[in-house]
Amino acid sequence: MDVLVLIGRILFVLLFLNSAVGHLTKVSAMSGYAASKGLPQAAVAVVVSGLLLLAGSVSVLLGIWADLGALLLALFLFPTALLMHAFWKEQDPMAKQNDMIHFLKDVSLGGACLMLIAFFSYAGHDLGLTLTGPLFRIS
Repeated sequence: MDVLVLIGRILFVLLFLNSAVGHLTKVSAMSGYAASKGLPQAAVAVVVSGLLLLAGSVSVLLGIWADLGALLLALFLFPTALLMHAFWKEQDPMAKQNDMIHFLKDVSLGGACLMLIAFFSYAGHDLGLTLTGPLFRIS
């Protein structure tokens, strides 16, 4: 099971690591998009969210308080779904469909993060191939 969980952790964070790199290397372009969605101080939000993605991804990937890493990713995903992919505000059918897909993706991945928090917290030190145990303890 340890190897399967490690493979799952690696595959799970690929999307987030890629997004973190984009947030931190393409601040201007990404902050323009965020500003178009009405986000105040978009450049700061892009950098902060990139750091949040990076910290959460590395935590889950390496198994350093992986439950906290999953929480950080969830803290990125749920607000992003609501603020950046508010499909109910779109008038254009294509834009509405695109935002709905991204909204549902973010909410679904956020749900997976919640399950990971419970999984890592419950399994504790019994889960091998991690550098630390969980930060939180769920019994």
